[in-house]
Amino acid sequence: MWNDSKSLVLSKVSVWLFMALLLVCAIFAPRLVNRLIFMSGAARDAGSTLFLITIYAGSIPAAALLGVFNVFLRRIGKGIVFVRENIVSLRQISWCCFAGAVICIISAFYYFPWLAIGVAAAFMGLILRVVKNVFSKAVSLQDDAELTI
Repeated sequence: MWNDSKSLVLSKVSVWLFMALLLVCAIFAPRLVNRLIFMSGAARDAGSTLFLITIYAGSIPAAALLGVFNVFLRRIGKGIVFVRENIVSLRQISWCCFAGAVICIISAFYYFPWLAIGVAAAFMGLILRVVKNVFSKAVSLQDDAELTI
């Protein structure tokens, strides 16, 4: 039967897989870009340098996001849920999404498909801000409840 514990394990494994995938993409970025340029006329017009700048610049907020998310999941696994540290983590993760969105939207000037990724990243950042606000309200209610007891 599926439960919260298995879901948390799946999330942790997924974060580690994404970390590995990010590392592989960073290492093989020149080959991947050359392959894309070979297959796409629009990419060929842009050239490989702009793609590599986008990929490596985008790797920075992506790595930060995965690192913060890993710490966040570790806290959740310990049962530390509605605390200020998790609010800070969610805020940092959302800012990483927004940073990636900016990089992608700027990159859409030379290769239009980046726009879709940028919009998706911005939307994810927005969703995370809402979740952060919910966590913030829960922490506030929890603090109020502890003061009344």
